Amino acid sequence: MSATLASAGAPVFGRAQRMRWSRDDLIARAMLLVVMGLLLTFLIAPLFSILVSAVQDKQGRFVGLAHFATYFQTPSLLRAAWNSVWVASAVVLISVPTAFVCAYALTRTSLPAPFKATVRLIALIPLLAPSLLSAISFVQWFGNQGALKFLLGGASIYGAPGIIVSEVYNTFPHALMILVTALSLADGRLYEAATALRTPGWRQFLTVTLPSCKYGLISACTVVFTYVVSDFGAPKVIGGNFNVLSVDVYKQVVGQLNFSMGAVVGMLLLVPSIVSFAIDYTVRRKIKAQLTARSVPYVPRPRRVADTLLALFCVLVCGILLAIVGMALFTSVIQLWPYDLQFTLHHYRYVLFESDMAAAYTNSLQVALYTAVFGSLTVFVGAYLIEKTRNLGWMRRSMHLMAVLSMAVPGLVLGLGYVMFFNHPANPLNSLYQTMTILVVSMIVHYYTSSHLTAVTALQQIDNEFEAVSASLKVPLFKTFVRVTMPVCLPAILEIGRYFFVVSMASLSCAIFLYTPETILASVAIMHLDQAGDVGPAAAMASLIVLTSVSVSILYSLGTRVLLARTQAWRRPRRG
Repeated sequence: MSATLASAGAPVFGRAQRMRWSRDDLIARAMLLVVMGLLLTFLIAPLFSILVSAVQDKQGRFVGLAHFATYFQTPSLLRAAWNSVWVASAVVLISVPTAFVCAYALTRTSLPAPFKATVRLIALIPLLAPSLLSAISFVQWFGNQGALKFLLGGASIYGAPGIIVSEVYNTFPHALMILVTALSLADGRLYEAATALRTPGWRQFLTVTLPSCKYGLISACTVVFTYVVSDFGAPKVIGGNFNVLSVDVYKQVVGQLNFSMGAVVGMLLLVPSIVSFAIDYTVRRKIKAQLTARSVPYVPRPRRVADTLLALFCVLVCGILLAIVGMALFTSVIQLWPYDLQFTLHHYRYVLFESDMAAAYTNSLQVALYTAVFGSLTVFVGAYLIEKTRNLGWMRRSMHLMAVLSMAVPGLVLGLGYVMFFNHPANPLNSLYQTMTILVVSMIVHYYTSSHLTAVTALQQIDNEFEAVSASLKVPLFKTFVRVTMPVCLPAILEIGRYFFVVSMASLSCAIFLYTPETILASVAIMHLDQAGDVGPAAAMASLIVLTSVSVSILYSLGTRVLLARTQAWRRPRRG
């Protein structure tokens, strides 16, 4: 009898639970379903289209793994996969240790603060430049007519050596940011105990420093490896006849119009990315708090010899980074390297006013601006809904999974998926294909993860009491969102917007399959100019991207300082 009553009462209880949902809860869930639907449409569906195309022939008939068998039976194609793996491994072995030494100098030494700030600023310059810039600069330094070609002793920069050094330049800031964060957290008690036990410095490094940042090292390795495998710009410019997976996708789709084989290569590109993502996810779950309530901040002691050597190493690295950017800027303001070194602005006039490439720069500005505005809004609203909405259950887990999954999808693969999905005549969204909108959407989706994690981190710092008090006072949820949450999280929102702008200006892999002559972007124009032998205009366009991103970053810093002074006055302690 009691079991019957219990079973009969269960539905009533479920209905009561559902009836207790307020209007705000229903609206929040509806909006969250919209955001999830957008990610399903613009992330999951294109990936599924690649999978379908990889197991079908040109007539749409199912052929199973026949295309994969053909690929692995083709020596040149199989060599491209091996080349991608060992080149990416070589970049990891160079970039991560270099970044670790610089990060150690920035966090574990008593070097002057202005010196550290300058090193950080210079180290982040590669983030503002397209990947093609480093390749163009290395060709100017070490190419057939390079200024320092004699240093190679007859060897060639084209091929694997050029790709490796270019990718080290491109990935260095990514590894540095991760390792600086990992090394910034240190419990001073461990070092005090080691010193009291008269433990040598090298043993302290091996037994205390390295174990404390091992997760950061693993994350840096996975990020660098994934970036190199999926990058298209540097291998295309400086790779020569050295074939890699990213270039192979482009050749199969654009050169041979073999979409099935292109889909196979795209699936292969996903493998290292997903494996790296899984490793990074597993590592992050095992991370334990480095600092507790009893921890003592680590204050580095002055070490004259070690600090001097580390400072010299940072100066050397910064000098190399500046030399690469400087060569691109120099090439853009001379007539013709190395025959005519007279100063000129002709290359800038050419790319901005005198050629059909003039629209590329304007298109990039538009895409970057739209991506910054709509990307920030979408990401922050989505993060707010999953963090502040109660009793989401599977919806929260599903949304978070899709949000972080975009990190595992290379830009080339995403662009290829968009071609196969949106170009299908039966797709009701076919009208988006070959438009500026599809470029903006691809940028938002491709860089969604980093922005999402930034927004979630900011929102987790806000107590849920705000929403609880609003609900008790019958204040609409979204009024609280506009009047409380957004002002508090304004620094994070502005940072997300700047991030979207900068990466959209420099991105090539997302746009290489999606642009049209009317929607061509500056990064694509650089590749076309370089292929045509117009190195000066290509360097000018690359320099324009860097200068634009630097200008926007400066304006962002100045503008946010004024804006935050008005909206974040509550953060400043009262005097008196």
